Amino acid sequence: MSEHMVNTRVGRLRVAVEGDGDDRPTALLWHSLFVDERTWERVVPDLVCDRKLIIVTGPGHGTSGDPGHRYTMADCAEAALEVLDAIDVEGPVDWVGNAWGGHVGIVFAAQHPDRVRTLVTAGTPLHPYKLADRLSTSLLLVAYRWLGPIGYLTDAVVEALLSERTRTTDPLAARLVQDCFAGADRAGMANAVVSVSLSRIDLKPVLPNVRTPTLFITGSAHPDWSPDQMRSAAALLPHGSTQVVDGAAYLVPLEAPTEFGRSVREFWTGRPAAGHARQ
Repeated sequence: MSEHMVNTRVGRLRVAVEGDGDDRPTALLWHSLFVDERTWERVVPDLVCDRKLIIVTGPGHGTSGDPGHRYTMADCAEAALEVLDAIDVEGPVDWVGNAWGGHVGIVFAAQHPDRVRTLVTAGTPLHPYKLADRLSTSLLLVAYRWLGPIGYLTDAVVEALLSERTRTTDPLAARLVQDCFAGADRAGMANAVVSVSLSRIDLKPVLPNVRTPTLFITGSAHPDWSPDQMRSAAALLPHGSTQVVDGAAYLVPLEAPTEFGRSVREFWTGRPAAGHARQ
């Protein structure tokens, strides 16, 4: 693995490259809000069998920097292009995004269709925040700015991102989410929450412009992106398909890595995952 720090319009981003040194196709991975690149660790050994992996750590997360101003999903998409250019990836990539990373991938695919071969989004609701959710998140953000990642707030993030089953049976996953959130720069994390969560726009109107084959994945326990919502969104795509992962919520790559890895690799080859027909 090699690591790079790349200057972009959304700050100085950490980029890890797995499987460098051969001519395999390239996949770009972008994680969810509140966590960092470590949430891909369980699926990297599977995905790297077929692809060189470009693993981006988003602004305000992990060891990535923050631009010092608000930014948009479109800014994040342009930053991804800057990353690819900086590490000399010229051709199209297979985009794999979890929640926030899926939002960025949709915008990237719409704006740069020649740079995307396939698109996978996992746990990525496309509608804006409802008013009640916006208010509750805003209140939690005020507490976070004043007090930092205190236990109550960290527990709230774990509960929001992981299903009850995962929290009960997989303490390592819960601990990883806690560590990612607690270890982030406070100002950078707060800026990310405002920029890409509270300011999230409705992405459904963008979908008809996404021409690449696209797989939407959601967990059956996702609180804000139900299978029916996902299927309705996929119907707006020229080449959309869907899959539901039982017992997962937002962080499908972390919660169900075996099923996620198999599904993505079989999607890349054009074959449906065994026992999980596309819907």
